Amino acid sequence: MTGKEIRQKFLDFFEQKDHTIVKSSSLVPENDPTLLFTNAGMNQFKDTFLGVEKRNYSRAATCQKVVRAGGKHNDLENVGRTARHHTFFEMLGNFSFGDYFKRGVINYAWEFLTEVLGLDKEKLYISVFHEDDEAFNIWKNEIGISETRISKLGEKENFWSMGDTGPCGPCSEIHIDQGPEIGCGRSCCDPECDCDRFLELWNLVFMQYDRDAEGTLHPLPKPSIDTGMGLERIAAVVQNVTSNFDTDLIRPIIEETASIAGIRYKDNEKLDISLRVIADHARATT
Repeated sequence: MTGKEIRQKFLDFFEQKDHTIVKSSSLVPENDPTLLFTNAGMNQFKDTFLGVEKRNYSRAATCQKVVRAGGKHNDLENVGRTARHHTFFEMLGNFSFGDYFKRGVINYAWEFLTEVLGLDKEKLYISVFHEDDEAFNIWKNEIGISETRISKLGEKENFWSMGDTGPCGPCSEIHIDQGPEIGCGRSCCDPECDCDRFLELWNLVFMQYDRDAEGTLHPLPKPSIDTGMGLERIAAVVQNVTSNFDTDLIRPIIEETASIAGIRYKDNEKLDISLRVIADHARATT
């Protein structure tokens, strides 16, 4: 399944679930002085979450182009050195504005990953905010995930915000076990480890609050949903490769660059990092 096919399957799935398909917004946000670049799929819906803007739909899905090269979400220094970090990538997301909430989004995500993409249910692990018993119980009792595959984590891991201020809330992340041969090299079995064995696929944000400049959380007018799943990352899983750079979305750029430079990819790690950086930056500038 190509990256293009995955992108289309995602949008088609949510359109069939009565979501309006919304075009990706500009990489340079309009009328938002808090951001230099669009860094998440929810940016264009910020005022909708806050109740300032009214749209003629309560469900939406997008494939949002984003750049993370500064500010709160900054992956610039990791590009080329890891299998999954980029400055530019595409964010698949579905949104609910006062419509469905935790139960709805969890069921949609599970159906898409396991039935549409056909991922192995036994390889999927879940994390939730440690105070969020509701999400924990939905995963355990309704989806049927074993309690041993659900982690309760703190604010750093499972409470999402797009910046220092604005809409935010607890979240639940879906991870996939890529196997003991991937990761930190010590047969890691800890989903909280920062190695690549347990790869985060999809972040389901339960948008409940507006954080002001003093850090105070104010309940939003209507609890809403904001999700994000990197297209390059899910493409790597579906295409059974261990690096986003080896997907059909990026590898051809690397091969073309290597050809121009008269070298071969995966011959020299130092050169490979450079080739990955060039591919990433070429996509970002384009």
